Amino acid sequence: MILERPIADNLELIARQVVEGFIIGLHKSPFHGFSVEFAEHRLYNPGDPLRYIDWRVFGRTDKLFIKRFEEETNLRCCLVIDTSSSMQFPQDEKKVNKLQFSCIAAASLIQLLKRQLDAASLVLFDDKVNYFSQCRSAHSHYRQLTTELQNTLSYQSADKKTNTAAALHLIAEQMHRRSLVVIFSDMIDEADDVDALFSALQHLRYNKHEVILFHVMDGSQELDFEFENRPYEFVDMESGDRIKLQPQQIKEQYVNRMKEFQQVIENKCHQYQIDRIKVDLSQPVDEVLHAFLVKRNKLM
Repeated sequence: MILERPIADNLELIARQVVEGFIIGLHKSPFHGFSVEFAEHRLYNPGDPLRYIDWRVFGRTDKLFIKRFEEETNLRCCLVIDTSSSMQFPQDEKKVNKLQFSCIAAASLIQLLKRQLDAASLVLFDDKVNYFSQCRSAHSHYRQLTTELQNTLSYQSADKKTNTAAALHLIAEQMHRRSLVVIFSDMIDEADDVDALFSALQHLRYNKHEVILFHVMDGSQELDFEFENRPYEFVDMESGDRIKLQPQQIKEQYVNRMKEFQQVIENKCHQYQIDRIKVDLSQPVDEVLHAFLVKRNKLM
């Protein structure tokens, strides 16, 4: 399914269509078996899977022990969306912007979680956390989350900055049970302070949450800086700062700096075992989610 309109008139219907388009191809839940807790050790027996050996205990005792886990039946998933002004790019009625893409993708995941009888919560933030729901699985709760996303689709604000690190630290403190945390953000606000962001992500990982980052960007303009060679006035959507220039004056430098920043994000995500999904707005929502869920399905 390809979304024809940038703003969905009925987000729940669009989300159902997205999910129904690929759910048939999934042989099992892409999140099945995620929520496990360590239970106890037992002595290693020949034939036990080597991946469950606790090598730290072996180093201290010179004996082989197997880690045993208890699996929880239901998943807890926290969907986190950056609603800062930069997420409203591109401001083109013929295109889906980053915020709209994120809301449609999040609503689709809500539909999937609803089918699995899992619990979901929603966090919306810019320079502060503006919405933080409880984590529940009731049908009325899912309707409430979808309605909140529907309202967010047409959200318009100027000069709204982002404080991703503060939002993620708050989530880490509030989510007391191990959860799947799915973040939708362009990460642009963290270009000069990546360490603060990944300190917050490390906080989530330290509390045993699994973290998935949907890094949402407009590939042609934000990454490749594809503009006509004529004068433009570029506006920082979060600060309001303006600059007039011709794109070719800075294109090479801009593209190289953006590649460096992207590589830093990629390296940090790998270091902290965060699954980073690179999203180009030229890709339809259903294709992005389908590729992601099929990948998870194969890994589990």
